[in-house]
Amino acid sequence: MTTTSPNRHTTPPVATTDRSDPAASPRVKLYKWRIAINHPDPQAGERLLADALGAVDRDALHGILKQLVQASVVAQKPDEANLAFMISMMKSIAPRDSIEAMLAAQMVSIHVLAMRCAHRLAFADDIPRQDSASRALAKLARIFPAQVEALNRYRNNGERAITVESLTVQDGTGATASHAVQHADMLVTEQDTRDTAMFAGSISPREAGEGEHEPVDAAQGATA
Repeated sequence: MTTTSPNRHTTPPVATTDRSDPAASPRVKLYKWRIAINHPDPQAGERLLADALGAVDRDALHGILKQLVQASVVAQKPDEANLAFMISMMKSIAPRDSIEAMLAAQMVSIHVLAMRCAHRLAFADDIPRQDSASRALAKLARIFPAQVEALNRYRNNGERAITVESLTVQDGTGATASHAVQHADMLVTEQDTRDTAMFAGSISPREAGEGEHEPVDAAQGATA
């Protein structure tokens, strides 16, 4: 499958446009041997769609489009409505560079595959098919939140988003304030040393019910 793009031997940068208008980017039409951007001005259409998908040039734009077309296949045929949905979801994620563009494309593809597995599970009429669909759906359901976390951490320069600013502990005699300090992978609490003794008999995190969480296996593959 080929795409229509003038000057394919060069990859000039694509001008940015206003992201505030959700209807700014054009729709994509699928033909037997090509992908066409539906816009009166083909170059303007490319610029608008490239900005929406976070593509830096024509090669990046048409590469992402071809990959989305392949992921949109329904009944062994690219589906235009499914493709429009995937492009719309990428626009809402608003990737800002090539890393975010690739991750956003993976996220929408994983979501589409998960919904297909959910459909297969709903219509499975025997135990083997139910088991196959449920296993695939479970794998995809674990991958998607890992991708969301990866995007958030990338946008926060590798740090976890921690919004806690202060914590106040109070007993019958008075109050002790502690200040939360944000780090890349942990939260450090600074307490007033004068009141350290009052916490000597405090219970452990495990006794308080704060168990450790299982890490998400983001590397595990999935097949629909």
